[in-house]
Order: sequence, then C-alpha cells, then structure tokens
Amino acid sequence: MDAAALARACADTMWKDDAATQSLGMKLISVAPGQAVITMTVTASMVNGHKICHGGYIFTLADSAFAFACNTYNQRTVAQHCAVTFLASAKLGDKLVARSVERQRGGRSGIYDVTISREEGNIIAEFRGHSRTIEGELLAGVKAAAAKA
Repeated sequence: MDAAALARACADTMWKDDAATQSLGMKLISVAPGQAVITMTVTASMVNGHKICHGGYIFTLADSAFAFACNTYNQRTVAQHCAVTFLASAKLGDKLVARSVERQRGGRSGIYDVTISREEGNIIAEFRGHSRTIEGELLAGVKAAAAKA
C-alpha cells in the first residue's frame, strides 16, 4: 500500500469511531501522510457570552486535525502536549478550516502545526501539538510506515 493510500485508510478507520469529531459537525476534507484538513461551522451551541466561538471548540477542531495528521502511518498516536494561541475571534456561522502539517517525526515523537482560519483565509488561531506513538496499529496486518530519521 502506498503512503497516500495508507494515510487515507487510517483516516477512514479513525473517522468511523470518532463520535466527538462527528458530533460537532466536523468534516474531514483531506488527508495525506503527516497532513490533514478538517472544517467545522460555528453553531449557536458553540457561542459564548461574548457572542463569539468558545475557544474550547477552536482547540477541539485543531486537536482533531492534529490527530488525523499524526495517525497517517498506521501507528496509534496520541497527543503528548498541545498549545494554542488565539489570534482572532470566530462568530456564529463562520466556517473554520484547520490545516495540520507535520514538522518533525522521529522515533515515537512528532511535532505538528495546525493553522485555524475562517474559510476566506483570515487566521483565527495557531496550534502546536506534540505526538507520541503508543502500542498498536489502526489497520491490523498492514505494515506501519517508518519514522523519518
């Protein structure tokens, strides 16, 4: 299986069991080795007392994009540490786009950056996630992709 097909198969496997991501109306737009793009529209239940999107939902969108990006190698991978910097607010009805890209991957650790923007391109937040592989694979019997040196 080539790297792109492996990434897609891993994403499909994760997606079917990801109730949290799906319940918030997120959509997986694309996935490739070490990358993922997920969208989410800000709904009325996501707006806080300032009439802007609660930061926890923006963090969750970024975390989901991070999760899909770091699980593209058929190695179960979880978050070890994450941080977000909010740069602008999102409002009711805004369609947000989270683009995750791998910066470094070696051994059991990885670093991923996620940019969250409005659909038109205005950046809302920047997120950095540190990943850690754990035991197991997403696709039984399929060889995991090797970590970069």
